Amino acid sequence: MSNCHVGIRSLAISFPRQIRTNDYWHRKYPSLVNQGKPRRVRVSKPLDYTGDHVGLDIWSQAVAPYLPDPFRGSVERRVLDRDDSALTLECQVAQDALKAAKLDTHEVDLAIVASLFSEQVGPGNAAYLARQLGLCCPAWSLESTCSSALMALQNARALVRAGEYRNVLVIVSHIGSNSTDEEDPLSWSVGDAAGAFVVNSLQPSQGILGSKIIPTTVTCDAYAHEIVTDAQGILRIRTRTGWNASMLAETAVDFVRTCCEGAIASAGVTLDQIDFFAFNTPTAWYASVCTQALGIDAERTLNLYPRYANIGPVSAIASLYHPPKDRKTAF
Repeated sequence: MSNCHVGIRSLAISFPRQIRTNDYWHRKYPSLVNQGKPRRVRVSKPLDYTGDHVGLDIWSQAVAPYLPDPFRGSVERRVLDRDDSALTLECQVAQDALKAAKLDTHEVDLAIVASLFSEQVGPGNAAYLARQLGLCCPAWSLESTCSSALMALQNARALVRAGEYRNVLVIVSHIGSNSTDEEDPLSWSVGDAAGAFVVNSLQPSQGILGSKIIPTTVTCDAYAHEIVTDAQGILRIRTRTGWNASMLAETAVDFVRTCCEGAIASAGVTLDQIDFFAFNTPTAWYASVCTQALGIDAERTLNLYPRYANIGPVSAIASLYHPPKDRKTAF
């Protein structure tokens, strides 16, 4: 089955009902907002990173318009309320994806789940979600931070092409409000969301044409994670900006170019033949960084950051969900 055409059969996204705007921090933490977001200190490049300054110049130009804004372009974010959880979001979005694919739960052969910053500290939500959905197939957790959706897609595609499974259900969630302290400006830039898609065999004219994945080890320590006890006595993972955060800026352009150029080469197409680009948007200016890095018009993508903020691995799924379905898409 190595030559079969495999891709995304259906796609769904789910968000909490609660929308948190910047007024929340203006009202609750006015002194924090007035201080402005602290600038990050640049650090020396690791010895194994050999990028030039062109990429950093592109990043600097893209971020410049947002520097006067203490929220750095963040406008809205969807956040969980007391009645929601990562599991409820994941369950809803999984059901929506199955409905769109016209599949019953008993037709799912494998579930791959990436729960980033769910309520529990420890193993992921795969087994709990499978139980909630009534799945009778294997279900495992996968984690690759903001790239989790793409890693799950690559794994699902390979397994379907190998003939191991027919229908693979992928569920991804990001609960940024669980992992950040409201008094940390990092919390201004994150939101909560879930996405899901079904991967199986498609028609010859459909499916994934090519992909490119590279290591990003030079960005280790861009964020720091620790286990804390919250006000309710519950253990949580707490995320804060790490000492190597500047490396995200210094590597962004090189990473975008390498991956996008590698993917289109693998697909046998050119940049001009791509109708639409679905970029991950962890910052308000990241879409601009990507379009400048590739030399494409901004009209060939969309920036969902003002609406959702940084929703981690769900960002690419949301970008795929919003544009018209009749476009060839690269992400």
